[in-house]
Amino acid sequence: MTMKNKSTKRLLASIVLSFQSIVIFFATLTAFGLKMADQASTLPPIELIWGIGLSLALLAIITPALLRKPVGYWIGWIIQAALLVSGFWLWGMFVIGSILVGLWIWGLVAGATIDKARENYNKLMGEQSERDPSSY
Repeated sequence: MTMKNKSTKRLLASIVLSFQSIVIFFATLTAFGLKMADQASTLPPIELIWGIGLSLALLAIITPALLRKPVGYWIGWIIQAALLVSGFWLWGMFVIGSILVGLWIWGLVAGATIDKARENYNKLMGEQSERDPSSY
């Protein structure tokens, strides 16, 4: 009897994306505050700041539901690129975005490694129980 295990890769990617949605929201608030303080700044118009920021935050919240299919990971990579590109308007996002992209990559690599190890373990235990019926 084998239990279907959930993907650790999907779990870690979901955690990172959920955290990123909060960071994106706070970055949007920061850009809004900076634009309000200095209307002549190089930041885009306020409507665009809110539109892009809230859309990306919402996308980061929705994407974990799409991680069952490869398209979810592609959307995740788009979010990572958007985080890094936002550094051109808020320089701190280069630093924060790099850290979060690092977490995203770590989640994908570590999760895939754990999933593969679990698969090998389950296969080994299945072969073991076929050879040794007393191991039940």
